[in-house]
Amino acid sequence: MDVKTGAEVTVTVVVPLPREKMWELVTAVDRIGEWSPETVGATWDGPRRFIGRNRFQDGFESTVTCVITESAAPRVFAWDVLDDAGQAGSHWRYELHDGAEPGTTVVRHSFVHGPGQTGVPADTGSVNERLVTLCANMTTTITAMTGQSR
Repeated sequence: MDVKTGAEVTVTVVVPLPREKMWELVTAVDRIGEWSPETVGATWDGPRRFIGRNRFQDGFESTVTCVITESAAPRVFAWDVLDDAGQAGSHWRYELHDGAEPGTTVVRHSFVHGPGQTGVPADTGSVNERLVTLCANMTTTITAMTGQSR
């Protein structure tokens, strides 16, 4: 059984920024290294592709190709991280909605694993540990984007 494919995590954070400003931040992939505890940088590689550079807690570093799968300003920004065979190893998505208070945004950030390969071992414990780390990192990234301390 493949415990990785379909494994997912979603965080929802209400931020004190209007949706249009949050859109500018989530689509600024070349700035992600300023905010993320894991992604140390990214550069555009065409109109719908970017190259991400990651550094994991254990010191391992990787470079990945990402392809934009959906971009609907100022609501949805999504991309796939490709594995070495060109399959989606993971799918990432931001959804932005107006918050209940004026000038706030509800940010829903999700991750779904697979069907392609990633470096996560295929045992349930490793997958669960990775999802917990992703949840914390996603929340930290959103908070840092808005200039708030956590």
